Amino acid sequence: MNNWNDKRKVILRYDVNQDCTLSNSRLFFDMTNAPGSDALDGLKVDQKGNVYSTGPGGLWIISPEGKQLGLIKGPEDPHNMAWGDDDGKTLYITALTGIYRIRVNIAGVRP
Repeated sequence: MNNWNDKRKVILRYDVNQDCTLSNSRLFFDMTNAPGSDALDGLKVDQKGNVYSTGPGGLWIISPEGKQLGLIKGPEDPHNMAWGDDDGKTLYITALTGIYRIRVNIAGVRP
């Protein structure tokens, strides 16, 4: 089953209850009108709460308040990403035919 929706490109925010269930779904960020055909795929968070999301046109960086901070455009559209290196400040980005990396100023949250 696929939950990919190229017509409604949104990130939702939820409250996490004490029993680990989710409630109170609300819109966090909407990329529906952004140019490009890619739907959203990978999501990661840095240690300041900024959200990194693959989406139309590149890798979107969104503040904890839901404001766009930037857009990283690479040689290919990104599909997912992972934090790496000892300090967690390298973002490894996967695409259709390659893996790319970029150094960032804020370390990512890793499991």
